[in-house]
Amino acid sequence: MSSKPIFVATHPRACSTAFERVFMTRTDILNCVHEPFGDAFYFGPERLSTRYEDDEQARQESGFEHSTFKTIFDRIEKEHEEGKRLFIKDITHYLVPPEGKPATIAPSLGGKRVKKGVGTNGTTNGANGVNGVHTTPYPYGTEAEPGNPSVVPASILKQFHFTFLIRHPRSSIPSYWRCTIPPLDKVTGFYDFMPSEAGYDELRRVFDFLRTEQQIGPTHAGEHDDLKNGEVSITVIDADDLLNDPEGIIKAYCKEVGIDYKDDMLCWDTEEDHQRAKSAFEKWRGFHDDAIESTSLKPRDAAHKKKVKTVEEENEEWKAKYGEEAQKCIRACVDANIPDYEHLKRFALKV
Repeated sequence: MSSKPIFVATHPRACSTAFERVFMTRTDILNCVHEPFGDAFYFGPERLSTRYEDDEQARQESGFEHSTFKTIFDRIEKEHEEGKRLFIKDITHYLVPPEGKPATIAPSLGGKRVKKGVGTNGTTNGANGVNGVHTTPYPYGTEAEPGNPSVVPASILKQFHFTFLIRHPRSSIPSYWRCTIPPLDKVTGFYDFMPSEAGYDELRRVFDFLRTEQQIGPTHAGEHDDLKNGEVSITVIDADDLLNDPEGIIKAYCKEVGIDYKDDMLCWDTEEDHQRAKSAFEKWRGFHDDAIESTSLKPRDAAHKKKVKTVEEENEEWKAKYGEEAQKCIRACVDANIPDYEHLKRFALKV
């Protein structure tokens, strides 16, 4: 069984922070790291996102304007040295150039500059600030790794035990939209909806890359007898399955990652629990309010179990809540991401 740091790879609004809170209760064996790579993705000198590209003040006020992918991995390594196994939850598209752009390795992680023609500088770009060479926002002008959709070298990705958490776009996309309009936008600091932040395309491509590299699989969750030579199962959690049967899903997930399950993992209602969550989630205000205020993860009762609506019913609901133009945008984004969701759903853990 793997003892590597656990990396829960997900997309926005997948109930991933509620999932994370379950494992934040295991302070005896785990050290949880909450969404570290957004610092570099949005604000740092190697940023991939254009959301704050023209807002230098916002980048400075974030406190992460100097965060590179290397500084984040250095922080993760330091936390790993404390002796507990790491549990990292993060948004996969923070590691992947948006809108299907080709990935090249981040300069701070050793990405080598592509050699140019006569009269140009064909030097190798080392870690940020080393030898006077500084990183710049994407595109980096560095070399790519064949097949790797991320800016992180495969040699680093191999250091983690990857698992995946997904949610149907019909639920996640409207939820994300709500975080980018009044009144929540003033809290989140996200003042416009960017379809490129849906995250399904990037999650699928990283998932497929890790399968190709045999970093996950070939066995699926539950097929433990077939694991060998340090292999880990393909473990995908669907948020609706989690919310319908928290105990069953968490028990099964714990078995896949080599954690002993305890009943009290599904309850967190002490002052220490709440303070730990507030401290971890503070930097992404507005996105994690429900998870911060929660006290447990209980199964939906029959009245609240998710009932699949028709496309027409969804459209009418979104139109009533957000207006006609918003409904059209939400529908287009949902439809665009369903194929990637359904691809990942094929591997979802069953209990």
